[in-house]
Amino acid sequence: MTTNETLTAWFRGRIPDGWYAEPVTVRADRDEILVTGVLTPPELGDDLSPDGQRVALASRIAGHREATREQRIAIAREAEHRFERKVSWAARCGEEECSFTTASVPVMTRLRLAERQVLDILIDAGIARSRSEALAWCVRLVGRNEEAWIAQLREAMAHVAKVRDEGPSGA
Repeated sequence: MTTNETLTAWFRGRIPDGWYAEPVTVRADRDEILVTGVLTPPELGDDLSPDGQRVALASRIAGHREATREQRIAIAREAEHRFERKVSWAARCGEEECSFTTASVPVMTRLRLAERQVLDILIDAGIARSRSEALAWCVRLVGRNEEAWIAQLREAMAHVAKVRDEGPSGA
């Protein structure tokens, strides 16, 4: 499997200079590669309200998305062929971030009655439109609230993978 460092290096080398204010970040799983670039914010002036500033930043992202569409599609096709995963894009400008062309991958799970009832409560409360959306909401909530623990777990798994790679090779 291709490492995240290899993916990051490939995209940083492949994306044209000048698109972003800093090197892109790349996150990936078995199904998708998400490339996020930071845009230089526009001159906002002192006369814009916070809502006006958000509109200006979102407009910068939308402009970038349109201006780079054809090249992003070509880069994504090349990467999808090379790495056998879908490529998604996101851009951040100031405090605004927008993901586009992201993959929504189905995940099968078996839930008991009590677990399904939790999802149904989220639907009844208007937080989610479906059990699938409610489950995604729960996953995001855990990710935010347990960020430090998940980072420790990810680090431990990286260490396990490193030790496994350094071990004896099977014959």
